Parts: sequence; C-alpha cells; structure tokens
Amino acid sequence: MNLCYDRMASPLGEILIVARDAGLAGLHFIDQKHFPKDASAWTLRTDHPLLQKARAQLEEYFAGRRRDFDLALAPQGTPFQQQVWKLLREIPYGTTTTYGALAAKLGQPTASRAVGAANGRNPIGIIVPCHRVIGSAGALTGYAGGLERKQTLLALEGGQAGLL
Repeated sequence: MNLCYDRMASPLGEILIVARDAGLAGLHFIDQKHFPKDASAWTLRTDHPLLQKARAQLEEYFAGRRRDFDLALAPQGTPFQQQVWKLLREIPYGTTTTYGALAAKLGQPTASRAVGAANGRNPIGIIVPCHRVIGSAGALTGYAGGLERKQTLLALEGGQAGLL
C-alpha cells in the first residue's frame, strides 16, 4: 500500500496524519522542518480507519482528555533512530527528559547529539513525544514543528512538571 493521509486542523496548525499498511507512518505540521519530500505521492483518504482513530485520539489529547495514544505505529528510520523513538514513547505525559539522559539509557552516554538528530527526525511527532526532550540546562531546544509549538505542547501537558 502506498502511503495515505488525512488533514486535521489542530490548535497548533494544520497536521497531516499519514498511514501505511503496518500502522501510522507520520504526523507532520505542514510548515515543519524535515517535511517529507515524497508527500505529493501520498493518497488522500478521509475514510481510512487508522487515520480516523488517530484524528479522534489527537482531538482528545488537545482537549486534555487523553494522555496516552493507542495506535499501531510504523515509522521508518535507521536502527538507531528506531531505538531513540522507542525510548521517546516511554517518557510519561507531563514529564521531560534530556538528550543526554536518553543517550545514557541507550548505553551511549556520549551520543547526546546523535540522539538529538534522531529526535529531530521523528516522523510521528506528538504521538511519539519528541517534544518532551529538552536541553541539559532545562532549555527548550530543537523541535521540527518550532519551539512555540513545543512550548505549547509542554504547557498542555502541565509544563515541565518532572524531569526524568
């Protein structure tokens, strides 16, 4: 199956939700950094069950009624990126962690820049919560959707309530 997508209005701007047979493949703000170059080949599908489920869960999240997502995920990336994205899904709602802490969890304490690069290439933002990763001094750093969106997402979740 080729990738299919649906559009969604959100408090942070228009989002494209993307799926493949195996699961959700992307969630992208239309003006974000690293927007997929192959998006013109995607097929618009407003009736796709996974895209409808993702939309409903995102609407609940933005309304403050959902903390965790229950969706089949199928992001494509390198083995290292996959490891980082798996760790991102373990960061609890309302908490933050640092690039260095993630690198240490991977057993590679000097790989914080590589973790940051993988975090920046996360194709399923919000659902795979890369916005919960901050700089070692607590600064908001890097977010493909823009730092204002990152700040808004953290505020929605209760700010930087706890640093892992």
